[in-house]
Amino acid sequence: MTYDLYNHFAGRVPRRGARIGANSQCPLSAYDADERRLVLEQRERVAFRDGVLEDVVIAMCAAYGAKDSGDARKTLDLRLKTGDVARESGSDVVTETHVQEARERVQTDQVVEGIQNYSQHGKLVLYALTRLHERGDTPVRTRDVVETYRSVARSEGVSPVSERSVRDYLGELAQLGITGVTEHNRGKDGGKYNEHQLEQSVSAVRSGLSTLLESA
Repeated sequence: MTYDLYNHFAGRVPRRGARIGANSQCPLSAYDADERRLVLEQRERVAFRDGVLEDVVIAMCAAYGAKDSGDARKTLDLRLKTGDVARESGSDVVTETHVQEARERVQTDQVVEGIQNYSQHGKLVLYALTRLHERGDTPVRTRDVVETYRSVARSEGVSPVSERSVRDYLGELAQLGITGVTEHNRGKDGGKYNEHQLEQSVSAVRSGLSTLLESA
Protein backbone atom coordinates (compact mmCIF):
# COMPACT_ATOMS: atom_id res chain seq x y z
CA MET A 1 0.00 0.00 0.00
CA THR A 2 2.89 2.35 0.56
CA TYR A 3 3.66 2.52 -3.13
CA ASP A 4 0.00 3.27 -3.86
CA LEU A 5 0.66 6.45 -1.92
CA TYR A 6 3.48 7.42 -4.28
CA ASN A 7 1.36 6.64 -7.34
CA HIS A 8 -1.57 8.61 -5.90
CA PHE A 9 0.48 11.79 -5.73
CA ALA A 10 2.66 11.18 -8.77
CA GLY A 11 0.27 12.94 -11.12
CA ARG A 12 0.00 16.01 -8.89
CA VAL A 13 3.53 16.56 -7.68
CA PRO A 14 6.53 17.42 -9.89
CA ARG A 15 8.87 14.47 -9.91
CA ARG A 16 12.40 14.89 -8.71
CA GLY A 17 15.33 14.15 -10.96
CA ALA A 18 16.77 10.68 -10.78
CA ARG A 19 19.92 10.15 -8.75
CA ILE A 20 21.75 8.50 -11.65
CA GLY A 21 22.89 11.79 -13.15
CA ALA A 22 21.34 14.73 -14.94
CA ASN A 23 22.19 13.45 -18.42
CA SER A 24 21.33 9.84 -17.78
CA GLN A 25 18.43 8.15 -19.50
CA CYS A 26 16.29 5.68 -17.59
CA PRO A 27 15.46 2.73 -19.86
CA LEU A 28 13.66 0.55 -17.31
CA SER A 29 10.10 1.90 -17.39
CA ALA A 30 8.58 -0.82 -19.56
CA TYR A 31 10.82 -3.67 -18.39
CA ASP A 32 9.89 -6.63 -16.24
CA ALA A 33 11.96 -7.83 -13.28
CA ASP A 34 14.35 -9.95 -15.37
CA GLU A 35 15.02 -7.15 -17.84
CA ARG A 36 15.50 -4.69 -15.01
CA ARG A 37 18.00 -7.07 -13.44
CA LEU A 38 20.06 -7.15 -16.64
CA VAL A 39 20.16 -3.35 -16.87
CA LEU A 40 21.03 -3.06 -13.18
CA GLU A 41 23.86 -5.54 -13.66
CA GLN A 42 25.27 -3.35 -16.43
CA ARG A 43 25.07 -0.27 -14.23
CA GLU A 44 26.50 -2.17 -11.27
CA ARG A 45 29.74 -2.72 -13.18
CA VAL A 46 30.14 1.06 -13.33
CA ALA A 47 28.88 2.01 -9.85
CA PHE A 48 30.34 -0.77 -7.67
CA ARG A 49 33.70 -2.52 -7.48
CA ASP A 50 33.88 -6.20 -8.38
CA GLY A 51 32.88 -8.47 -5.51
CA VAL A 52 31.13 -5.76 -3.53
CA LEU A 53 27.59 -6.95 -4.29
CA GLU A 54 26.27 -10.35 -3.27
CA ASP A 55 24.69 -12.12 -6.25
CA VAL A 56 21.21 -11.82 -4.79
CA VAL A 57 21.33 -8.02 -4.40
CA ILE A 58 20.75 -7.07 -8.04
CA ALA A 59 17.94 -9.61 -8.37
CA MET A 60 16.27 -8.36 -5.19
CA CYS A 61 16.43 -4.71 -6.24
CA ALA A 62 14.95 -5.55 -9.64
CA ALA A 63 12.20 -7.71 -8.15
CA TYR A 64 11.25 -5.18 -5.48
CA GLY A 65 11.26 -2.38 -8.03
CA ALA A 66 8.94 -4.27 -10.36
CA LYS A 67 6.65 -5.35 -7.52
CA ASP A 68 6.50 -2.17 -5.49
CA SER A 69 6.23 0.65 -7.98
CA GLY A 70 7.10 -0.25 -11.55
CA ASP A 71 8.95 3.09 -11.60
CA ALA A 72 12.42 2.85 -13.12
CA ARG A 73 13.89 5.61 -11.00
CA LYS A 74 12.57 4.01 -7.83
CA THR A 75 14.35 0.79 -8.77
CA LEU A 76 17.62 2.63 -9.24
CA ASP A 77 17.04 4.69 -6.09
CA LEU A 78 16.62 1.44 -4.16
CA ARG A 79 19.94 0.15 -5.43
CA LEU A 80 21.71 3.39 -4.53
CA LYS A 81 20.02 3.51 -1.14
CA THR A 82 21.20 -0.05 -0.56
CA GLY A 83 24.77 1.08 -1.17
CA ASP A 84 24.25 3.94 1.30
CA VAL A 85 23.01 1.53 3.98
CA ALA A 86 26.01 -0.74 3.47
CA ARG A 87 28.46 2.18 3.73
CA GLU A 88 26.78 3.47 6.89
CA SER A 89 27.12 0.05 8.49
CA GLY A 90 30.80 -0.11 7.58
CA SER A 91 30.30 -3.25 5.51
CA ASP A 92 32.63 -4.09 2.64
CA VAL A 93 29.92 -6.13 0.92
CA VAL A 94 26.35 -5.16 -0.01
CA THR A 95 24.03 -7.89 1.24
CA GLU A 96 20.39 -8.96 1.19
CA THR A 97 19.93 -7.39 4.63
CA HIS A 98 21.05 -4.02 3.28
CA VAL A 99 18.49 -4.29 0.46
CA GLN A 100 15.69 -4.97 2.93
CA GLU A 101 16.66 -2.03 5.14
CA ALA A 102 17.00 0.23 2.11
CA ARG A 103 13.56 -0.80 0.91
CA GLU A 104 12.06 0.15 4.28
CA ARG A 105 13.77 3.54 4.08
CA VAL A 106 12.50 4.14 0.55
CA GLN A 107 8.97 3.26 1.59
CA THR A 108 9.19 5.58 4.59
CA ASP A 109 10.50 8.39 2.38
CA GLN A 110 7.52 7.92 0.07
CA VAL A 111 5.08 8.01 2.97
CA VAL A 112 6.64 11.24 4.26
CA GLU A 113 6.64 12.86 0.82
CA GLY A 114 3.05 11.81 0.18
CA ILE A 115 1.82 13.26 3.48
CA GLN A 116 3.72 16.49 2.87
CA ASN A 117 1.82 16.96 -0.39
CA TYR A 118 -1.57 15.97 1.00
CA SER A 119 -4.42 18.47 1.31
CA GLN A 120 -4.64 20.69 4.39
CA HIS A 121 -7.74 19.04 5.80
CA GLY A 122 -6.38 15.58 5.01
CA LYS A 123 -3.33 16.45 7.10
CA LEU A 124 -5.53 17.72 9.91
CA VAL A 125 -7.54 14.49 9.93
CA LEU A 126 -4.31 12.49 10.03
CA TYR A 127 -2.93 14.71 12.79
CA ALA A 128 -6.11 14.17 14.81
CA LEU A 129 -5.72 10.41 14.53
CA THR A 130 -2.02 10.69 15.41
CA ARG A 131 -2.86 12.60 18.59
CA LEU A 132 -5.38 9.94 19.56
CA HIS A 133 -2.76 7.26 18.88
CA GLU A 134 -0.20 9.02 21.07
CA ARG A 135 -2.73 9.17 23.88
CA GLY A 136 -3.26 5.42 23.60
CA ASP A 137 -6.83 5.82 22.37
CA THR A 138 -6.58 3.84 19.13
CA PRO A 139 -8.22 1.94 17.56
CA VAL A 140 -10.76 4.75 17.75
CA ARG A 141 -14.25 5.21 16.35
CA THR A 142 -14.91 7.61 13.50
CA ARG A 143 -16.98 9.96 15.65
CA ASP A 144 -14.03 10.46 18.01
CA VAL A 145 -11.67 11.22 15.12
CA VAL A 146 -14.20 13.75 13.82
CA GLU A 147 -14.42 15.43 17.22
CA THR A 148 -10.63 15.62 17.59
CA TYR A 149 -10.25 16.85 14.00
CA ARG A 150 -12.71 19.69 14.65
CA SER A 151 -10.74 20.73 17.71
CA VAL A 152 -7.46 20.62 15.78
CA ALA A 153 -8.91 22.57 12.84
CA ARG A 154 -10.26 25.32 15.07
CA SER A 155 -6.93 25.58 16.88
CA GLU A 156 -5.35 26.14 13.46
CA GLY A 157 -7.89 28.84 12.66
CA VAL A 158 -9.46 26.69 9.94
CA SER A 159 -13.16 26.07 9.43
CA PRO A 160 -13.75 22.30 9.77
CA VAL A 161 -15.13 20.36 6.82
CA SER A 162 -18.23 18.20 7.16
CA GLU A 163 -18.30 14.86 8.95
CA ARG A 164 -18.84 13.16 5.61
CA SER A 165 -15.66 14.76 4.26
CA VAL A 166 -13.72 13.54 7.30
CA ARG A 167 -15.01 10.05 6.63
CA ASP A 168 -13.86 10.38 3.02
CA TYR A 169 -10.38 11.45 4.15
CA LEU A 170 -10.19 8.51 6.56
CA GLY A 171 -11.17 6.16 3.76
CA GLU A 172 -8.52 7.58 1.46
CA LEU A 173 -5.83 7.42 4.13
CA ALA A 174 -6.70 3.76 4.70
CA GLN A 175 -6.52 3.04 0.96
CA LEU A 176 -3.07 4.61 0.86
CA GLY A 177 -1.88 2.41 3.71
CA ILE A 178 -1.19 5.29 6.09
CA THR A 179 -4.01 4.28 8.40
CA GLY A 180 -6.04 1.14 8.92
CA VAL A 181 -9.77 0.69 9.40
CA THR A 182 -11.76 -2.14 10.95
CA GLU A 183 -15.51 -2.43 10.44
CA HIS A 184 -17.62 -3.70 13.32
CA ASN A 185 -21.16 -5.00 13.14
CA ARG A 186 -22.83 -5.38 16.54
CA GLY A 187 -26.19 -6.35 15.12
CA LYS A 188 -29.50 -4.62 15.62
CA ASP A 189 -28.64 -3.25 19.07
CA GLY A 190 -25.00 -2.28 18.56
CA GLY A 191 -25.15 -1.16 14.94
CA LYS A 192 -22.23 -0.78 12.53
CA TYR A 193 -19.19 1.42 13.06
CA ASN A 194 -15.55 1.75 11.99
CA GLU A 195 -12.43 1.99 14.11
CA HIS A 196 -9.21 3.58 12.86
CA GLN A 197 -5.52 3.33 13.72
CA LEU A 198 -2.15 4.31 12.27
CA GLU A 199 -0.42 1.81 10.00
CA GLN A 200 2.80 3.81 9.62
CA SER A 201 5.24 4.78 12.35
CA VAL A 202 4.53 7.92 14.33
CA SER A 203 7.97 9.26 13.36
CA ALA A 204 7.19 8.92 9.63
CA VAL A 205 3.76 10.51 10.03
CA ARG A 206 5.11 13.37 12.11
CA SER A 207 7.87 13.96 9.54
CA GLY A 208 5.22 14.24 6.85
CA LEU A 209 3.21 16.61 9.03
CA SER A 210 6.24 18.67 10.04
CA THR A 211 5.08 21.88 8.33
CA LEU A 212 1.69 21.63 9.97
CA LEU A 213 3.16 20.85 13.37
CA GLU A 214 5.57 23.77 13.20
CA SER A 215 2.62 26.14 12.93
CA ALA A 216 0.58 24.34 15.60
